[in-house]
Formats: sequence, structure tokens, C-alpha cells
Amino acid sequence: MAKENPPLREKNHGCTIFAVTPGACAEGSMFTGHTNDGFGPCVVGHELSDEGNKLVYIPAADHLQGAKRTVHYDPNSGSDDQSGGGKTDHVVSYIDEVNHTYGYLTGSYGIMNEHQLMCSECTDFAKMQPDYVPAERIFYSSELSNIALERCTQAREAVELVGRLIDQFGVYGTGETLIFADPREAWVLEMCGCTVDGCKGLWVAKKVPDGQVFVASNTFRIRDVDTKDPDMLYSCKLHDVAISKGWWDGKGMLDWLYTFSTGEYSHPYYSLARLWSVYRRLSPSKSFSPYVKDSWSRDYPFSLVPDQKLTAKDTFQIFRDHYEGTVFDLTTGLAAGPYGNPYRDDGQFDSHEAFLPGEIKPGSWPRPVSAIFCSYSYVTQGRSRLPDPVGGICWFGFAQPSETCYIPVYAGADSLPAELNCGRRSIFDRKSAWWAFNFVANWAMLRYCHMIKDIRSEQCRIEEEELFKQTEIEETARNIYESKGSKACGKLLTDYSSRNALSVISRWWNLSDSLIVKYSNGLVNEVQNGVISSTKQGYPEEWLGKVGYQYGPRIYQYQELQEVGCVRYVGKTEMTEPGSELEYIKEHQTCQREMVRKEPMTTLREQ
Repeated sequence: MAKENPPLREKNHGCTIFAVTPGACAEGSMFTGHTNDGFGPCVVGHELSDEGNKLVYIPAADHLQGAKRTVHYDPNSGSDDQSGGGKTDHVVSYIDEVNHTYGYLTGSYGIMNEHQLMCSECTDFAKMQPDYVPAERIFYSSELSNIALERCTQAREAVELVGRLIDQFGVYGTGETLIFADPREAWVLEMCGCTVDGCKGLWVAKKVPDGQVFVASNTFRIRDVDTKDPDMLYSCKLHDVAISKGWWDGKGMLDWLYTFSTGEYSHPYYSLARLWSVYRRLSPSKSFSPYVKDSWSRDYPFSLVPDQKLTAKDTFQIFRDHYEGTVFDLTTGLAAGPYGNPYRDDGQFDSHEAFLPGEIKPGSWPRPVSAIFCSYSYVTQGRSRLPDPVGGICWFGFAQPSETCYIPVYAGADSLPAELNCGRRSIFDRKSAWWAFNFVANWAMLRYCHMIKDIRSEQCRIEEEELFKQTEIEETARNIYESKGSKACGKLLTDYSSRNALSVISRWWNLSDSLIVKYSNGLVNEVQNGVISSTKQGYPEEWLGKVGYQYGPRIYQYQELQEVGCVRYVGKTEMTEPGSELEYIKEHQTCQREMVRKEPMTTLREQ
């Protein structure tokens, strides 16, 4: 029997996604973005992978009449497979295949196809999260995203196809948000399973107004379902199910989030702080507050007009955020260490699971956009003014967004270097692109406030070079497309995408090697003309004062010093009469025995 609200797997911590419509972009492009925040097993394309850190190309294909497409059980769905024994390679069903499927890029979820159809995904909690049931609920959103890219060329077409598949075959596991976008339109599709007889799943979709930006981060974002709005679509049983469950009285518009969601994951602000962080950076003039009343707050709109139109480079920065300079700043405080490390080990109560209304957990860390458990992120770009093979780009980055470098892969490319889809987390492998970026991000945590400057310098240098090359590459590709056809154009774009990717990976390994040398043994080592000069930076003074450096054995009355309490760190040597050191400290270096105030440390990134 299906159960509601099953626990989620710890391996998946949820994702952050966005869509930037052409009217909100300085160059008229459509952008979507996704952070794949988790390392769990997943179906990658048509194959099952035990690592969610790969970019995979699925080629276009023709299929015989009567052919079937396999549907795999997804172990990242939060469902307990009731028939496959939890096997991650379990084929749960088959559906009719179509005569021709398009080539596309995929990872844990579909990314972009050869016709510039783009997709992004994030997981949400829903009141109904049923398990997979044979012949009743066979889909999780990952397979739906891939099928849409195989069969569709436009965003609304993808939404309508996925809606029909949910109605016919059902969905299991967590609630989900999918963005489907083509070069002209972006749609948000949200779904959940259903435990009401005669209903296999529920869904609602809304078009993002042109000129606006949409953001989601692990909570449903669609609110009022306006049945008269031509830019809204929804399952035919949506309203009846809401009434039958006693969640809606049938009056006014149905609030999708309030009616079918359990709210944020894990703890307050797990989702909404990320939404606020993106919105406040895109539209500072609106002065959004970081504080809300509850999970169902309407303080942050479905979408907004940014203060300035965004460039491709701007979209890369959306994911590079640890709340720097805000109330949630992860680069400050004792937990950030002396060098402002923004990444945290999960505390006992940071698990990716629901919290009940009124529940007060013992503690939590802020959940940033750029998370330590991110396996990859990407920004897809679509442009209606260019042929599909040239207009579509997936800017793909491995590991943590803040420390990665985005690599362009064109929609017209029909193969990928092996380095982009090889490697395991259990084996350090210099052939794997993921390991190059993951290693740099992890090494940086030893002395983050210093190393992030080196990383961002190389990050900026490479991405600016790639953006500069775009005009020449695309002009050449377009001329070849018009004169010699799509196959010749595809070869050029494949060669460029592969050659550039391999160059970036090599440069990132070189960066990792240079960081090892420069920051080994707790020193900062500069190498010039083969000669190394080393300096010891030491801990920041404010850090010394907060970790008890002033209580160390600096006087012989060591035991008595421990009992003084509230000794200040003054950062300089002072002289007094021998034997009176303790009294001098009590008189000149204490806080008048007040309680220590727990004030946040100022950012260390500038030191």
C-alpha cells in the first residue's frame, strides 16, 4: 500500500534552478540553470550510473515500428521500490517508442537537445509522495525530462507531453519542479504523486513572462491556479483531488504550493534563503527581506524583472554564492575557520528531510546555493537568431559552482571527450574532469580566503576567453551550416567543444598543481625563475581572539589565567613588573568580566 511522506535518501540534498527569459537578457538569449546537489546513483540517459557527476551525450536515433522504450526505477526518487528490492538497475516498465528521437545532453536529468530545448530540475516536498507501484506509477521526473528532450522541440510541447505521461502512467517519489525552455519561451512544470483512487499523479505548469527571471530551490513555486489563464496548464483531476483530501474548500483559486506542499526541507530558510539570495542580487532595488513568516510566504514573487538585463557571464554568477555579506554569510564565524571556508559538514539536524510545523531542531547551518555536495552545475543558452546546432550551448561545470569553470558544449556537437563522463568518487583519477574540479575545491578549503583569489583569477581568465571566442566560432559555424549543411557544422562544433573542454581540464589540473605548491605546509610559496620564496601568513587576529589564543601559556600563572574569564586578545606585547603579569591582565586585558558576546566575524575574504 502506498505511503505518504517517505523519508528521502541522504545522498541527495536538493538543487537550485533558474530561467532567464530573452527579454531579461542583454543579448536576447534564453538561459536555464541547474545545480545537481547530490552524489547518489541515477539513470544517466538510457544507462544506470552509480555516480551523478557525468555529462553524457545520447545520439539521435531511428526506431522500428512497434519498438519500446525502457523506463528505469530511479533510486534518487525518495521511493522505496516495492518490487525491485531497491535494485538500481531495475527496469520498471516500457512505453511505446517514437519513430525518431533527438540527440541530447543528459546527466542525472535531461539537460539540452539538438533543437535547443533545455531542462532544469529541483526536488520538492509534497503531501503525497507515493512509492513506485508496477503498472500504476512508473515515472520519476528524471525519466520524464529525458523523454521530453528525446521527443520535443518546444517548451510548451514538452510540458504537454510530460503532463500526458503523468496522467497515463503516474509518478512516484518526491515532488518535483522542471523548467522546460526553448529560445523563445520558458515554462515551469511542477508535479507530485497521488494516492487518490483513479489518479496517478498531479501536475501544474505556468509560463514565465518574457522579460523576467524565475528561480526555484526545493519548494513548489506555483501558487494560484488560474483556470482562465492561457499561460497555465494543469491536470484535469487537480481540483477534485484537493477537495477529496480536504485540503481545499473549492472556493476561489487553488493555491498549488499551500494545498499540496509540506513546505521547506530540513529547516526554515533551507529553500527560501536561496531564493532570496538570487532575487536580492538580481533586483537589489526591491529590497527583499531575508526573513519570512513561514514556508508558504508570498514575499518572493513567482518571477521578477531584474534591475539590469543579464549577460551570459552574469548567469554564471547566480550559482556562485555562499551568502557573502548577508545575515546567512558562511564565510564568517568560528565554523568558517580562520580562512573563511564557506563549506560545512552536515550537522546531525541538517538532513534532507521534512520538519513538522512547530518543530524546533537543535541547530542547523544555512544552506547555500553553491554547496559542498554539488556534483555538477550548468547554464544552458538558447538563441532564436541562430540555427539550432549553433544557437544552443550547455555551459557545464563540475563540482562546486563557486570554484568551477563553465565549459561550453554546443547543441550541434554529436560526441563528448571521455574525460567528461568517466571516473568514480571512490578512485582518484586524473583522467576524470570531475576530479580536476573537485580536487581544487577541496584543496581550497585549507586556506580558502587566499586560494579562492587564485581560483577566481583562472576561472575568469578561461571563461572570458571562451566568451570572446564565441563570435568567431559561431560565425564560422553558421556559414558552414548555410553552405555545407548541419553535418559539416556539427563536425566543427564537436571539434571545438571537445578541444576546448580538454584544454580547460588540463589548465585546471595545472591550477591544482600550482595551488599544492603555493600553499603547502601552511605557507604561501611564490615561485619566480625557479626560485621559491615562502611567507607564513599566520591566523587573522580576530580569529586568534575568538579561539582562545589569549588563554595560552603566555604567563607562568597558567592555571589562574584559565579562571579569569573574558580575556581580550590585544595583538601586541606589553611589559609589566615580573610576578605581576596575572594582575596586569586582569586590569588591562579583560572585558570587565561581562559575558562574551557572540558577534559574527567580519568577512575574511579580503584579508
